[in-house]
Amino acid sequence: MTRNLGFLVVALVLVASLCEAKIFNPISDSHRSAALQLFSVSDGSFGSLEETYEALRTFEVLGIEKKADTRASTCATVVDTIGSPSSALKDLFQALRVNGILKCELNDEAFKGIMSRIKDAINDAHSLLDYYYSIGGLMLIKDQTSEVAVHLGDADRIFRSIKALSQGDGRWRFSSNNPESSTYAAGVALETLAGVVSLASSEIDHSLIATLKNDIVKLFDGIEKYDDGACYFDEKIIDAHMHQGSLSASSVVVHGLTAFVTAARGSLNLPGDKISGLAKFFLGIGVPGSAKDLYHQIVALACLENSRVSVPLILSLPATVLSVSRKDQLKVRVNTVLGSAAPPLSVKLVQIFSSGSKDASVIDQELKLDPESAVHVLETLPKNVDVGKYIFSFEILLHDPEHKKIYATGGRTTVPLYVTGVISVDHAEIAILDSDLGSVEIQKKLDLSGENAVALSANHLQKLRLSFQLTTPFGRTFKPHQAFLKLRHESGVEHIFVVGSSGKKFEIVLDFLGLVEKFFYLSGRYDIQLTVGDTVMENSFLQLLGYLELDLPDAPEKAARPPPQPVHPYSRYGPKAEITHIFRAPEKRPPRDLSFVFLGLVLLPFFGFVAGLFYLRANLRNLPKSTVPVTFAMLFHLGIAAVLLLYTFFWLKLDLFTTLKALGFLGMFLTFVGHRTLSHLASTSAKLKSA
Repeated sequence: MTRNLGFLVVALVLVASLCEAKIFNPISDSHRSAALQLFSVSDGSFGSLEETYEALRTFEVLGIEKKADTRASTCATVVDTIGSPSSALKDLFQALRVNGILKCELNDEAFKGIMSRIKDAINDAHSLLDYYYSIGGLMLIKDQTSEVAVHLGDADRIFRSIKALSQGDGRWRFSSNNPESSTYAAGVALETLAGVVSLASSEIDHSLIATLKNDIVKLFDGIEKYDDGACYFDEKIIDAHMHQGSLSASSVVVHGLTAFVTAARGSLNLPGDKISGLAKFFLGIGVPGSAKDLYHQIVALACLENSRVSVPLILSLPATVLSVSRKDQLKVRVNTVLGSAAPPLSVKLVQIFSSGSKDASVIDQELKLDPESAVHVLETLPKNVDVGKYIFSFEILLHDPEHKKIYATGGRTTVPLYVTGVISVDHAEIAILDSDLGSVEIQKKLDLSGENAVALSANHLQKLRLSFQLTTPFGRTFKPHQAFLKLRHESGVEHIFVVGSSGKKFEIVLDFLGLVEKFFYLSGRYDIQLTVGDTVMENSFLQLLGYLELDLPDAPEKAARPPPQPVHPYSRYGPKAEITHIFRAPEKRPPRDLSFVFLGLVLLPFFGFVAGLFYLRANLRNLPKSTVPVTFAMLFHLGIAAVLLLYTFFWLKLDLFTTLKALGFLGMFLTFVGHRTLSHLASTSAKLKSA
């Protein structure tokens, strides 16, 4: 029987129900593989300029070199877009963003030409997106060339115009004509105002900066939070063409926030747990399935990685399953969201919660740092940790007090952990008991770690008892998630019973007298199968113990009948029984010598016919001389030969019906050509007599 099966369904159910803790890992190679698949090149480009920028920016953050594949065609599009006087403001903005990565060959005259157009667009702007594309375009020109002076002389007026679109809860509107407020618009506004501050020719009014910081605090007051500590901004806009999801809204807010803090060069007091919660939200998504979502995720994490607000640190476990039998060590990593090394710090194991219990064990033990692998290691698990499911609570302690202003640890981090081990199975036995006295009539020991093939027999006045003990590597009683005993009749009817526990022993007693109706009064052979399994039990097993010959009374007239057994779906498509053909036995044939004698006797008349022709002095030279008569004469003799050949075929292969049909055709043919030949001979003979 198959040994040590991994009970997959049970494992998935238990993992889903294991408290609310979750492990957040920094981005990995799976994100890079997804980026190469989602951002595919078609005809030498990624698509539109916006899609091209998203692909190039994602590759840039992930460290993937893909510029050379699309540089020629993309730069040609960028040059054409910037040089065209009919290009829309959005297209100019996207072209400048792409040029910031590819560094296409653009001269200063091209930048001066579009700068004047963009400044005119700022004066005519009426919506938030108009300001976003124009201010963003000027920021891109400023970053890409130093020969063009880019500044805003009326930065205060532009700042106030954009600020007029803000709402009291920290969200913004896209235009004054649209009363709906949006979280996504708040991120766009923050990035736009950051550009205004950077491009201002003089310092912005401090009251405007203070008011904007207050709006940011209000925006973070309305942040949503999951039970696992992840935070996100929910997009609540209704019935608008600019609707965005939580991922894109949160990403744009993070991008705008970090841009504004960088431009304002001031402090912004935001709770570190909310910054860490945003990082957990983006990492908790895993690997997105669309290119747009992957771009928003990677760009937001890149902003958090270089944020001046606070850089979140992520605590992760290389392995969440530890085996006490193999003496595995608990290892913890601390990195930034993009996987960069963390500053000098310590990791402390604070508490351990047992699954299903609210009580926690206070540990307060610091992990040892391995300098080579940058992994914090707990060499031995605490003594109170046995095989089971736990929630480990960790705390990150920064060594340098100044780093507390730079990095966000997020407080305590809880992670689920499975502690597995080899469970000892002892004192296993199976017995047949007398129903009345309870005395043991047959008892056999079982080796549940090996093979068993017991043969038992019982009747309806007896009982079956199965018992065993399960202990952990630390000698404690272990209660698995499932322990089933299955009896399967030779007809296919199965009966499954749960093996209960009483103290340290697992035991089940089947009273056949009370189970005759459940067994449908079916006597005969029952295979005995025991299943014991758990997600933390390394030696889970499903084992055939042997069989039981059960003698039950005859079923009464109104007794329930066993249900029909399901037909295996593959049986109808499987190979059918082999078809064997029965051939007629070969007929008995005469000896070969006798057959040759008979053949000679058959050919004898032919030789007699030839001899008779010579004896009668047949004139074979009196053939016609003319062309037509000689043709009919030849056809006549060929017809005679055909008749003889037909007789030969009849002798060898043809049946009588086919032979007669062919003979009839040849007979008419011979009659026709023979009549013409004889007519010619008769006329020739008459001419000779008259002469």
